[in-house]
Amino acid sequence: MKTLAKLHPEIGLWQDDRPIPEPGPDDVLIRVRKTGICGTDIHIWNWDDWAARTVPLGLVTGHEFAGEIVALGANVTDLAVGQRCSGEGHLIGRHSRQSRAGKFHLDPETRGIGVNEPGAFAEYLRLPAFNVVPLPDSIPDEIGAILDPLGNAVHTALSFDLVGEDVLITGAGPIGIMAGAVARHVGARHVVITDINPDRLALAAEVADVIPVNVAQEDLRAVMARLKMQQGFDVGLEMSGNQQALDQMVESLVMGGKIALLGIPPGKSPVDWSRIVFKAITIKGVYGREIFETWYKMIAMLENGLDVRRVITHRFPADRFAEAFEVMRSGKSGKVVLDWG
Repeated sequence: MKTLAKLHPEIGLWQDDRPIPEPGPDDVLIRVRKTGICGTDIHIWNWDDWAARTVPLGLVTGHEFAGEIVALGANVTDLAVGQRCSGEGHLIGRHSRQSRAGKFHLDPETRGIGVNEPGAFAEYLRLPAFNVVPLPDSIPDEIGAILDPLGNAVHTALSFDLVGEDVLITGAGPIGIMAGAVARHVGARHVVITDINPDRLALAAEVADVIPVNVAQEDLRAVMARLKMQQGFDVGLEMSGNQQALDQMVESLVMGGKIALLGIPPGKSPVDWSRIVFKAITIKGVYGREIFETWYKMIAMLENGLDVRRVITHRFPADRFAEAFEVMRSGKSGKVVLDWG
């Protein structure tokens, strides 16, 4: 089978031919149809310090996918050959207190497909049946292929009650944009999304009913005044990993405001904790998706009118992966999807 793998300790990925994996007794074999390119994949492509520390050379990468089950392990009875699916890319252990309590997304033994284990940039993927998420007919493969990052957005956005609240999102990447769409879908009043990338802000306005603000050109306080927000935002969703964005978010929140953090800073960051304490701000770190509650909720929302189709801006056949990665790295795209046939 054709794959994309990290064969050399330098920028790029390489096409490689591998044997089709054999499913174990508790696994399924999936014929991959579509895959999304993630920010994590860009780190691996760039071979930055994190990737060099984390990803073994030779690994087949990629973790956002949709496909069709083509073979079942001997113990798998609740899935069927021919069934369309996506899947949770976090492979959990079964020994930790968190996992045994059903809090699978908090399991410290978690390993990721395409990061620690063979991934989905391939014609076939072996996946534990436990991780398979069947796709309803109403969700096409290319949306199925971006349910992983949509899940990040849903997990972050639903960390706090948003009904009737004013929400500030810092970072207009695809996940931030989808979080804006989710916030509006569940009943937030005003949703403001900030960035300094005009292309991403324009995409945010196209995809979701949000107010895009280029903080390099417009004062966020003026926007708040225009919206008649006398005290500030109720909830912040930090998606950028930028310290200045977080500082601005803290200053823009009401007393007792809440922040969900998904963005990852490039290193250690100075934080004015006294400001956070005196404003009585609640901060929650968000990692991945709640397994499987987030999947249930995002599929339900997609079936009930949540529309994120326009966040996919580019589509390429898998053999044009180098071009696809360059588009993604440019910062002028939304989600980029590869077609594996």
